[in-house]
Amino acid sequence: MDAVTIPEFNTTGLRFGLEYSTLVAWIIVALLGLLSISSWAVMLSKLRLLVKSTRASREFLKEFRDSFHPLALFQTRERFDLSPLYHIYHAACRELSYYLVGEDEPGTSFASRLQGAGRITSSQMGAVQNAMERAVAEASLRLEGRLGVVATVLTAAPFLGLLGTVWGVMDSFGAIVEAGEGAGLESLAPGVSAALVTTVVGLLVAIPSMVGYNYLVNRIREMIVRLDNFASELSGLLDRQFVDHRQAADELPSLGGMGSASMPSISRSPSQSAAASGVAS
Repeated sequence: MDAVTIPEFNTTGLRFGLEYSTLVAWIIVALLGLLSISSWAVMLSKLRLLVKSTRASREFLKEFRDSFHPLALFQTRERFDLSPLYHIYHAACRELSYYLVGEDEPGTSFASRLQGAGRITSSQMGAVQNAMERAVAEASLRLEGRLGVVATVLTAAPFLGLLGTVWGVMDSFGAIVEAGEGAGLESLAPGVSAALVTTVVGLLVAIPSMVGYNYLVNRIREMIVRLDNFASELSGLLDRQFVDHRQAADELPSLGGMGSASMPSISRSPSQSAAASGVAS
């Protein structure tokens, strides 16, 4: 049985280009390397944050839905710092407890004071909703933070590689002119090959950054939608339990305001008056 030969990747061109790279090309490659390191650092840290936030949010939702009262987790001071859903919940509870019992942090008498508290008005519930909206915005900024670094890398890396290529091609043509009429392909090939190295490195930096950026943006958008949905759910729950929607009864008008109870007099014409006097006589 014949042995199967495994083809090897031909790296002769890349190795040849690196051997004849100029100082400008090496500087651009070094810049691309720094951009790649920064991009990968941001993507990995952001992916780690998303994984931890998702896990913590799942744990918080389980505890919240199993609690017997909407303010139970707030009263027990149970914290889920890595969950953005918890920060929305905590902001809403702080604002709500301020209007219910006059304090934004649960104390020792919080449970007893909460039992004797009344309901809040619709305008006060609007302040609670504003607190939740601020918490959603802050969580969104935290999730999207430093993504601009990755976007900058995937945009700038191909152009830096192209700059190195154009620069190297210009140097190659300048070397041909200096060599004179005897210059041929042998004198052009090293410079062109070295110039193309920067384009290859630029694409190697930009492609992973583009894939990672699109993946992270989609994950963050999904999480922001979940934040908005939870804020809406919590707002509806708090509105049903703590807001007084009764309208004040409309007051009846007074009798004086309605006028006299006697029948209004009917005006008569002069002929009708004369006829009436004749009948009377």
